[in-house]
Amino acid sequence: MPPDEILYSPWILAVLGLCIGSFLNVVIHRLPLMLERGWKEESAELLGVAIPESAPITLSTPRSRCPSCGHAIAWHENIPLASWLWLRGRCSACKTRISARYPLVEVATAALFAAIGWRFGAEPTTLLWCGFAAVLVAAALIDFDTQLLPDILTQPLLWAGIIAAARGWISVPLAASVAGAVVGYLSLWTVATLFRLIRGQEGMAAGDFKLLAALGAWMGWLMIPLIVLLSSAVGAVIGLTLIFFRNHDRQVPIPFGPYLAGGGLVAMFFGEALMRLWMPHA
Repeated sequence: MPPDEILYSPWILAVLGLCIGSFLNVVIHRLPLMLERGWKEESAELLGVAIPESAPITLSTPRSRCPSCGHAIAWHENIPLASWLWLRGRCSACKTRISARYPLVEVATAALFAAIGWRFGAEPTTLLWCGFAAVLVAAALIDFDTQLLPDILTQPLLWAGIIAAARGWISVPLAASVAGAVVGYLSLWTVATLFRLIRGQEGMAAGDFKLLAALGAWMGWLMIPLIVLLSSAVGAVIGLTLIFFRNHDRQVPIPFGPYLAGGGLVAMFFGEALMRLWMPHA
């Protein structure tokens, strides 16, 4: 087997996905905390007030610890998926249960990477789409937890799509990529603006506009209606699941970012085939 085929094989990509998924767990947990601290520091500086000093937090520091007992997690306790299974989902020191979401994120990322390898084959484009999927996983779960879609994720994703189109690394022409970013942003912005004018309240945040713009940059403007339709379908499935199986309060809004991310991932895999069914003569 040629080296390229080995490198881009679904099995190798799955292992890479496990490792990237472990890192995404750190991003999902720490990035909102980092942003919140930055906003507090900026506000304090503008107001001329002091805030209590606290230990710095980045994606690499401080070292990961058990939130219950403070046990520093050793390297062998941080092996993707394997450590969680070996520890039986509990802290080695205090035996507090470790959330199953950590290995689920790792497994989901591994499955996505393997599926992308199967979908795009032994091509450098495969790694681009793996990066695309990883950012969507992080953005979706951060939005689900905090109702926040960080610009530090959505804006680089948008520009990466436009650059990839300009360099010919993806099949979307540059003009279609730029138009996709514009149409993606303006479509949701228009809906949100009309909703605010009619109902007098916010129905959607600007992060959603930017995320759909990023999806449009990667897939082109023609894919925007399909992505929105798929997002609505994903939202219906997730919403009903939360209501019936987790007793989710119908009055508590569920952020739209995870649905957009889900719709974007479905479109990545099946968008071209669905577009042929939808517009066979286009």
